[in-house]
Amino acid sequence: MRPFRYARADDVRGAVALLAEAPAGAYLAGGTNLVDLMKLDVATPELLVDVRRLTSDRVEELPDGGILIGAATPNSDLAAHPLLRGRYPVLSQALLSGASGQLRNLATAGGNLLQRTRCVYFQNVTTPCNKRTPGTGCSAIDGHHRELAVLGTSPECIATHPSDFAVALAALDATVHTEGPGGGRRIPMTELHRLPDGEPDRDTVLAHGELITAIEVPPLAFATRSHYRKVRDRASYAFALVSVAAAIDVADGTVRDVRIALGGVAHKPWRASHAEELLRGGPALEDRFRAAAEAELAEARPLPGNAFKVPLARNTLTRTLLDLVDGPA
Repeated sequence: MRPFRYARADDVRGAVALLAEAPAGAYLAGGTNLVDLMKLDVATPELLVDVRRLTSDRVEELPDGGILIGAATPNSDLAAHPLLRGRYPVLSQALLSGASGQLRNLATAGGNLLQRTRCVYFQNVTTPCNKRTPGTGCSAIDGHHRELAVLGTSPECIATHPSDFAVALAALDATVHTEGPGGGRRIPMTELHRLPDGEPDRDTVLAHGELITAIEVPPLAFATRSHYRKVRDRASYAFALVSVAAAIDVADGTVRDVRIALGGVAHKPWRASHAEELLRGGPALEDRFRAAAEAELAEARPLPGNAFKVPLARNTLTRTLLDLVDGPA
């Protein structure tokens, strides 16, 4: 690990000011991903600004029935919170499907959203990687890409975003609150992360020094009927090959509303807007669910090693919606 400076600020604005003066600096909260990347020499910050105690570590109920999650809330506390378990079970399930109990105790809600890809070439500094070093090439395209993206890819990068929590938040139309050099702003969760396009090294739309302070989840009555399903190589401590976050509102056999996001298939949490449009107002039947999933995946561009992800995503989405419809109200 290379030498670096460490600093603490008294408040959020102070932290933003400190990082603004260090182009190669980074924020440190739980550090469960950043420290690993520093050990691998993938991340080489010259300054770490500790923000663990600068933002809220609580979940607050909002007047409209939504919730506000402080960015410093530990994932374990968040997953166990009664507001999430009761009103948004998809969020609690997504958090519990990630990492291990020990890591969830340390990792924070804000940091969870900013995890970097676990692509093996990104984490290996001896191989070309456009995400790590722009312009060097993407080793995964002609190499090992079984776990990587099939939607929204570019010739520069086929990496996937690793967060389970982010997928569930994208399905629920959550909003991320930030504070940066230009002041505060609110970013829709579906717009926080980027597709690779011509800048695969940029994971999000955040400016340098912009800090996530909270996550707002809007009220959604039918989110009590929601579920997160994760398909992975082993039962725990593994990233998604495919995951589905879904919530559905069905009355008299008709889909009145639905929210769907996919994980493990793209450079960002993939909101399945096309599938949602096809399902709303139609019958809650298996063939309709399958047709909507196929339509959402029609633009998939898999490579030989990850072509299995397309039918896997289709079947996982169909099964998740069926279970929600057939399960207890």
